Amino acid sequence: MDGLHVERDDGVVTLTIERPERKNAITNEMWRGLVEIFDDLATRRDDRVLVITGAGDAFCSGADLSAAADGGAPTGAGAAVASMRMVGRAALRLHELPLPTIAAVNGVAAGAGCNLALGCDLIVASERARFSEIFAKRGLALDFGGSWLLPRLIGLHRAKELAFLADIIDATEAERIGLVNRVVPHDRLVAEVGALATRLAGMPPLQLAVIKRQLNDGLSHTMAEALEFEDVAQALMFSSRDTAEAMIAFAEKREPRFTGE
Repeated sequence: MDGLHVERDDGVVTLTIERPERKNAITNEMWRGLVEIFDDLATRRDDRVLVITGAGDAFCSGADLSAAADGGAPTGAGAAVASMRMVGRAALRLHELPLPTIAAVNGVAAGAGCNLALGCDLIVASERARFSEIFAKRGLALDFGGSWLLPRLIGLHRAKELAFLADIIDATEAERIGLVNRVVPHDRLVAEVGALATRLAGMPPLQLAVIKRQLNDGLSHTMAEALEFEDVAQALMFSSRDTAEAMIAFAEKREPRFTGE
């Protein structure tokens, strides 16, 4: 759809937000499009990894607030809540995707655009990337999962600092505080993300999906609950053909060839 472009290449799906003239700000229609794309990805067996990036010199500047500035935002609490629920639905669909997700942050990531990046499993940032929980400066509260993501990623006090002050931080600072996994030279971003995505695409998809669920749910589980999940999950893994392939490959001193079975 307009503003969202999907490409597939050998198990790697690249979703590019394409509104460079608006620094890839997301419209209401694009939020619906993201939900549809994430729902589709969840059912495609051959899709192994999702990479999200932005066109031009920005990752995503967040929701397109031009309608609100022009007085065209939803009127009334009911309409506003209905509109925001689509944003929340997109965030939840991204979080619940069984396949690994990578944010390739090539420029500014602000507001919901920042949280779109944080909602991915891994974040690789260009040295030109900038991040901001800009909401307070726009007279808004956090959205797209920021209130849940930030404290888990960087701790409560640092999360409050970013959210209260709404400052813009550069890629180096984002890496220092643990907001991103790695920072790379701008002209190496595509290659570095491509190599990482290819590695993930070569891993066993069922096992990665279970590991992702274990880690995502771990902070809300007791130790006993986590161990019970681990016990059941590990027992199920032994019925997987990919687990058998991994064992055979280890014995034969070769790299395993995973098929998703």
